[in-house]
Amino acid sequence: MTIKQGRYTETGKFKAWITRIAHNLIIDNFRQERSENTVSNDEVEVDLFNNVKLCDGTIEDNMVRHQVLSDVKKLIKHLPDNQREVLEMRYYQDLSFKEIADLTGVSINTALGRMRYAILNMRRLAEENQMELSLA
Repeated sequence: MTIKQGRYTETGKFKAWITRIAHNLIIDNFRQERSENTVSNDEVEVDLFNNVKLCDGTIEDNMVRHQVLSDVKKLIKHLPDNQREVLEMRYYQDLSFKEIADLTGVSINTALGRMRYAILNMRRLAEENQMELSLA
């Protein structure tokens, strides 16, 4: 505004003056963005800020998750080779049952059956070894 109004006088500090203006404009921009992105919790019945899905897990949750994953890996090692192969291809390589069937040279129904028996065997082994595999 000072330049447009003709009030700026050359005093040798133009660089500092223009830098300060740029700095203030950036700060104003960030303040405006922050206020635009604010979510009001008053307009909804559900408490958005008290949702466990939006929170980081507690240390206890992380320990339980780690133990469950460790137990699952132990159970997988005790499966027959053909069941372990299908389970690993499905869950760790994210392959479809068609892809698994093609890669293993069996029918889709056989691949599905091996997966079913793998899960049943893991449940049985977990029960026999008194393992709790739920995260909740």
